[in-house]
Amino acid sequence: MNHRSLAFRLAVWYALLLSATFALVGTGMYFGLEHYLLANLRDALQRRSAQVEQLLQQAPADISNAAIAEAINTRVAPEFNNRFVRVTRAPNTLVYSAGMPADHSFDPAAVPPTGPWPTRPLVRPITSPRAHLLLREIPIQTASGRYLIELGNALEPIESVQERLLSLLALLLPILVICAAGGGYWLVHWALRPVERLAQTAEQISMQNLDERLPVVPTGDALQRLSISLNHMLARLRDSVQTSRRFLADASHELRTPLTVIKGELQEVMGHAGQVELSAAQVRERIGSVLEEVDRLEHLVAGLLVLSRLDAGEAQREWVDVNLGELAASTAEQMRLLAEDRGIQLDATMLPPVTVRGDRGRLKQVIVNLLDNAIKFTPRGGIVSVRTEQHNHRGMLEVCDSGVGIPAAALPYVFNRFYRVDEARSREDGGAGLGLSIVHAICAAHDAQIDVDSAPGSGSCFRLRFPSTAQHGISVHQ
Repeated sequence: MNHRSLAFRLAVWYALLLSATFALVGTGMYFGLEHYLLANLRDALQRRSAQVEQLLQQAPADISNAAIAEAINTRVAPEFNNRFVRVTRAPNTLVYSAGMPADHSFDPAAVPPTGPWPTRPLVRPITSPRAHLLLREIPIQTASGRYLIELGNALEPIESVQERLLSLLALLLPILVICAAGGGYWLVHWALRPVERLAQTAEQISMQNLDERLPVVPTGDALQRLSISLNHMLARLRDSVQTSRRFLADASHELRTPLTVIKGELQEVMGHAGQVELSAAQVRERIGSVLEEVDRLEHLVAGLLVLSRLDAGEAQREWVDVNLGELAASTAEQMRLLAEDRGIQLDATMLPPVTVRGDRGRLKQVIVNLLDNAIKFTPRGGIVSVRTEQHNHRGMLEVCDSGVGIPAAALPYVFNRFYRVDEARSREDGGAGLGLSIVHAICAAHDAQIDVDSAPGSGSCFRLRFPSTAQHGISVHQ
């Protein structure tokens, strides 16, 4: 038995709790029974003393002691009923004293005489070795004089009942505690059985079978919620692993293509080295092809490095207040030459100041990627516009173009890594399908929402909405 296991500790706590409960119940029973029996005894003494009191109150003034004794024997019968009765007349004359009771539970002669007479009825215990009883003393004034009535009952029957109860409790409590401990241990094992099944199923889940799910026990409590939460976690883990595998496969494919081209060009150069001497133009052509592929490799590796750093949370390290309007205007001005070379009009004038909080370098990278993407897929004579706006303390950036647009079926996937709407054209432009993925990752790091509206032939519009500036305590400059 594992003494450190949860089942053992719960069983021990359960047994201790029940033991304490049984002990409290037994103690309550013991003292409750004592209180009940003593209350009944006091009530009986009060009724019997009232009989003696009534007898003396009704007696004539010249009644003799013998007559009083005879009346008490007749009406109360103390020896037969195992009671102690003693009547004393002031100043200190013994009128009546009962004899030995029938059950010999006490010795009347061992009851000590009363000291000073009480002024009111009084109940007190007598603990003499030969007389253990509860005594009631009542002083009364009658026509025949002033009397002190002493009437008592033995405490031995009450003590005998209490001793039997103690013996019964001493016998039953250990049995109850042992049964409670065993039952508690079995109950805890039964209650933890679903957890054992969860553990066994979890042990069988690996990277090869992430579609497996833990059993959901319909208990309606924390165990069911735990099973559902773990299954949701497994689903997220499966999606993450599948995304990572897809990303690795796509990255491998993208890296293999330029490497294959480079290898082919170099092999062709080496193949001609021992046969026909290549001309300078041919060598330059081969070297230019290799450099083009190296440039594509460099661009791809840089994109992968950016994504890995964003996944590691690099964009959240050094945030500052950024004027999004000023940043968008300066970035658009830097890319104006690229747009003019392609015959595209770039509109980024009169951008109002919009303050957001984030990494200035990464936010600039978002604008560069969106503008570069818009310029690539906008035909000559088209327009690319940049707009910023502040609404309800939320900054907004919008990059729109009049380009070829994106089919509706492709819109859900445009932010996926290595995804290209037009595979052939994207390769011609040197794109690896990482630009919009980087934009999406930077937006996620800044808690910004990014949406795209597009239709084939009608252009595309990418819209970024940043969190409220009130969340970061940023003062908005108008």
